Amino acid sequence: MNRLTFPAVAAIVILGGLVAYSAAYTVSETEQVIITQFGKPVGDPITDAGLHFKLPLIQEVTRVEKRILEWDGRPNEMPTKDKTYIVVDTFGRWRINDAKQFFLRLRDERSAQSRLDDILGSETRNAIAKHELIELVRTTKDRQPVRDETIADAPGNIGILYPINKGRAKIEEEIFQQAASKVTDLGIELLDVRFKRINYNESVRDRIYSRMISERQQIAERFRSEGAGEAAKIIGRKEKDLLEIESQAYKQVQEIQGAADAEATEIYAQAYNQSPDSIQFYAFIKTMETYQEMLDPNTTLILSTDSDIFKFLKRIDVQE
Repeated sequence: MNRLTFPAVAAIVILGGLVAYSAAYTVSETEQVIITQFGKPVGDPITDAGLHFKLPLIQEVTRVEKRILEWDGRPNEMPTKDKTYIVVDTFGRWRINDAKQFFLRLRDERSAQSRLDDILGSETRNAIAKHELIELVRTTKDRQPVRDETIADAPGNIGILYPINKGRAKIEEEIFQQAASKVTDLGIELLDVRFKRINYNESVRDRIYSRMISERQQIAERFRSEGAGEAAKIIGRKEKDLLEIESQAYKQVQEIQGAADAEATEIYAQAYNQSPDSIQFYAFIKTMETYQEMLDPNTTLILSTDSDIFKFLKRIDVQE
């Protein structure tokens, strides 16, 4: 009898242990628990950490995250109000504030992420379509452009800042408010929505770069034009100064040469007017110098017999 009793008692103890083990469960600080019976939630969610019990075998424990969860949206291409196509990448933070409602509507986090993609993506697209690009990338309304004084009057929109009515932070708040009301009935509390990155798509980016290059080229062309004008002025002043210097130098040369010729003439006059012979000698020297300048093998002279220049030539005996 004792031999049969011991195995039975042991079996009962083991069975009791298994039942107790399946009936007990623990809840950590970072989670909340929903008890389901045949797939349907029973009672309110259990949010207190510690040891808890349920009906064994027929009830199951479904654990739901209590901490703040992240949502990272996919980059999507969408148009702004000014028809500029941009790629917007957003992210958000949310948590499950009603675990029972969350379980009934979504079941798990994967489904919740999918619904957040739809809701937040749609609200982001609506907000982007209602605002200009400058509103999406800037927030400061009273900002002032830093402009180079040399291009203050440059043509086009160089250095012009478009006005901001709302700004990036207000648009993010607008997306948050619109989406938060739509996720409440899902048992979700939306905590925040932000733009991670806003960028042009490839085709718009090429046009933007082309416009930037065109603006830089306009500024460079203006600088080159102004430089060419200044160079022309400098060259003109240089030519004018050079002509004035050459004119003054030529004037001084002529004055010096005239004074020298006058002084030389005076010296010659004093030297050759001392006697009739010196006068004749002077006349002879000057006539010879004249012959030297005017006569060469290719020169033909036609002179009268009473010419002063001819008087010395007719005295020359021609040697055959």
